[in-house]
Amino acid sequence: MRWFLTKGRRLNRVYVAFMLVSFMMGIAGALQAPTLSLFLSREVGARPVWVGLFYTVNAIAGIGVSLWLARRSDRQGDRRKLIMFCCLMAIGNALLFAFNRHYLTLITCGVLLASIANTAMPQVFALAREYADRSAREVVMFSSVMRAQLSLAWVIGPPLAFTLALNYGFTTMFLIAAGIFAVSLALIAFSLPSVERLEQPADMAITEVSGWKDKNVRLLFIASTLMWTCNTMYIIDMPLWISSELGLPDTLAGLLMGTAAGLEIPAMLLAGYYVKRFGKRRMMVTAVMSGVLFYLGLNLFHTREALLLLQLFNAVFIGIIAGIGMLWFQDLMPGRAGSATTLFTNSISTGVILAGVIQGGLAESFGHHTVYWAIAALSVVTLGMTMRVKDV
Repeated sequence: MRWFLTKGRRLNRVYVAFMLVSFMMGIAGALQAPTLSLFLSREVGARPVWVGLFYTVNAIAGIGVSLWLARRSDRQGDRRKLIMFCCLMAIGNALLFAFNRHYLTLITCGVLLASIANTAMPQVFALAREYADRSAREVVMFSSVMRAQLSLAWVIGPPLAFTLALNYGFTTMFLIAAGIFAVSLALIAFSLPSVERLEQPADMAITEVSGWKDKNVRLLFIASTLMWTCNTMYIIDMPLWISSELGLPDTLAGLLMGTAAGLEIPAMLLAGYYVKRFGKRRMMVTAVMSGVLFYLGLNLFHTREALLLLQLFNAVFIGIIAGIGMLWFQDLMPGRAGSATTLFTNSISTGVILAGVIQGGLAESFGHHTVYWAIAALSVVTLGMTMRVKDV
């Protein structure tokens, strides 16, 4: 952990600030995301297909906004100021959801605010990568510990979200999320650094900036998209599946998410430690194999205890792909941290688009159990594609 200390062995305040910002923004996000399908279903009165459509539209808008902001941030302006603006939009989005129950308003104004707000986290990671590169620190471990803060936030966030929503109402939950985003905004303004970036050549093509000409970048993008499609279908459907088909308590959904997030932390840190020995490709293949076992297990075991034990495989899957996957994109696109990180997050958004369409359609037409067989099949395809991407 030497990268966390200054030469005088004192704690590096900038690194601590990055950790705090990641944790606080992670908590705010973990209050909203796990309960969104329940909110839309119970508070707004949306049918399953409209719940899936909301996720899809939100992801499509997010891709366009985040790509534009990423290209702009890599070429000009202060990345820290962009993060502050996105955080301000996150506050507005939380307040809108706190006091509005109109589906059309939420899928228009809410989606616009959310698409800007969701750009904040990849920009924080891009700023952290640039700061670590300039200060000659260990990038992989630093990024893994930062990502671990998000997992720690998801240990606390989902159980707290379901407790607040079910006992005190969604309005209270969204107001608390807005308050946490406000604290994050203050931390960003007063604690994070501005990092001067190397200018890209003016005549560089957009395809070169995005890295899309590289076959390995394309393969990794598709594989990552399928990984997050599987994960998002599970997140959307699981709270509804738990209560409507398995007859288990609503609060179990928050417990399952929190358990997985807690187990992700050691998985993520171990992945950051061993990645130099085993390589990113081998680590990612191991992660997707764990995902295959997890999704197959969901189809076979439905008791409370079994679902909790299966979260170990889920944690290995998400813990590794969330940290190493982002670094794999960055290493395949050297000198373009913002675009690489956003390409990774846009693979998540594209996965959400597919997940919303597939989950909504399957759940509406064939029931929730069909969703999990579809996820298992997609995870097997993902494993094959991940094995074709070169190591870096």
